[in-house]
Amino acid sequence: MGVFSFLKSAGKAVFGGKAAAEEPEKLKEEIAGVGVDAGGLDIVVVGDTVKLTGKAATQEAREKAILAVGNIEGVATVEEAIVVEASEPESVFHTVERGDTLSAIARKHYGDANAYTKIFEANKPMLSHPDKIYPGQVLRIPG
Repeated sequence: MGVFSFLKSAGKAVFGGKAAAEEPEKLKEEIAGVGVDAGGLDIVVVGDTVKLTGKAATQEAREKAILAVGNIEGVATVEEAIVVEASEPESVFHTVERGDTLSAIARKHYGDANAYTKIFEANKPMLSHPDKIYPGQVLRIPG
């Protein structure tokens, strides 16, 4: 089981700044919006914590589900116990800081600023443009 922290005041406004226990379907819609089938996932919201359990087809799907709900305004923590059907190495998560660019993040993690496209592709469709990242956003950095 993994526990992931997010900046509660940053992210997409889905619940008007507060996670709502009666609306886990909205979270499933957010997961589906990043191209992940949320059908095998169970979602429970307790305060500002989202608990994800169930199965994901790939490690990428697991990670995108975590980030899709964690990058929502009002969510501070994601606790997950998602079983991955196809074993793969885990990505590193990077929290965007003020002044960060995808190139700077790529230089930090890969030693090559031009590898920013790898990060951009790994975070589609959550990212629509390489220049549209914000402080507090959490990104997947594939190995």
